[in-house]
Amino acid sequence: MKKLFKLPLAYQILIGLVLGIIVGAIFYGNPAVETYLDPIGKMFINMIKMIVVPIIISTLILGVAGTGDIKQLGKLGGKTLIYFELVTTVAIVVGLLAANIVKPGVGVDMSALSKGNIDQYVQTTEQVQHESFLDVLVNIVPSNVIQAMAEGNMLSIIFFSVLFGLGVAAIGEKGKPVLAFFSGVADTMFWVTNLIMKFAPFGVFALIGVTISKFGLSSLLPLGKLLILVYAAMAFFIIVVLGGIAKLVGFNIFFLFKVLKDELILAYSTSSSETVLPKVLEKMEKIGCPKDVVSFVVPTGYSFNLDGSTLYQAIAAIFIAQMYNIDLSIMQQITLVLVLMITSKGIAGVPGVSFVVLLATLGTVGIPLEGLAFIAGIDRILDMARTVVNVVGNSLASVVMSKWEGRFDEQKQKTYFQTTEEA
Repeated sequence: MKKLFKLPLAYQILIGLVLGIIVGAIFYGNPAVETYLDPIGKMFINMIKMIVVPIIISTLILGVAGTGDIKQLGKLGGKTLIYFELVTTVAIVVGLLAANIVKPGVGVDMSALSKGNIDQYVQTTEQVQHESFLDVLVNIVPSNVIQAMAEGNMLSIIFFSVLFGLGVAAIGEKGKPVLAFFSGVADTMFWVTNLIMKFAPFGVFALIGVTISKFGLSSLLPLGKLLILVYAAMAFFIIVVLGGIAKLVGFNIFFLFKVLKDELILAYSTSSSETVLPKVLEKMEKIGCPKDVVSFVVPTGYSFNLDGSTLYQAIAAIFIAQMYNIDLSIMQQITLVLVLMITSKGIAGVPGVSFVVLLATLGTVGIPLEGLAFIAGIDRILDMARTVVNVVGNSLASVVMSKWEGRFDEQKQKTYFQTTEEA
């Protein structure tokens, strides 16, 4: 037992994942699995959510106050949003091309597919569709910052933290005790993060066990072609597209995989980017990205740079159209790209965001919304892959922005690489 806990965290999480799959498969359809394991999984997710907001606020205030230059922050924000828009557009195009070439929905026997319940997503979509783009912009500015923190409204939290950090920098000496306080908060929360991560293998075991026991491995077979295509497209996007971007800025994408191996396995297992946000912030700073860049780019990316989600949405939309024998014209697919670009930004952070985006999008090009019920059963398995792409995309974005600003610390990267090699 002692040897098991001496294993690196990545291996412990993998063991939890495999055991969860085995338990879920053995006790498929048994409600006792959900009764006993679901609370464990929820406790782990809640513990992560508990620390995300304090970490973002403290690190962002420290980073912004350390910079203290509103023009520099404005430039960083503008460049970041342009980069996010370009990369997510490429992700949508890759998804459309993959679905049009492979045609995963052609010849699918709809009678062999089981329908999932998408009522909860329909209700959320109806609320979202009443919001205009201007409403989204207005909601970035919080009327009550405590409420924004309680709801985990990431963009509002970032907006407040940036202004607060600038205020601390502006008052000079008087702001030093405030900085000392938030520095202590950040260090404390990272210590708490490391403690919570020891519980990760149990959380992963519970979450994946419940998923497999609910849907079973057999639910994957009728939609196998879609599943394989989504995973292949995600791998292509990470290695070729993101790898190409990394090479352009003089960075190695495989080094990033090595740095974030624990976080990527955890993100994959839990289907949640939030579970790894604290450690991603910590590690990206350790490999050479400035604190203010990391603490701004990564959390903002969780709302504006969901590469994996947008890629999946494009594939899923074409899959459903093919399933119903609907031949979308080039203009309809261009419309789909434009609508996905806007919709995916407008409702970022909403639970089940990929389903909500698709529900808000499919009707614009005449695709039946009911088709989503056929892929609801394997959505969790697909979500695992798109979460990994989201994490890699946002982590790389912080490197790209640091390099673009000329502030990436190459020495830190070399030191981190040497340390990991020795370990």
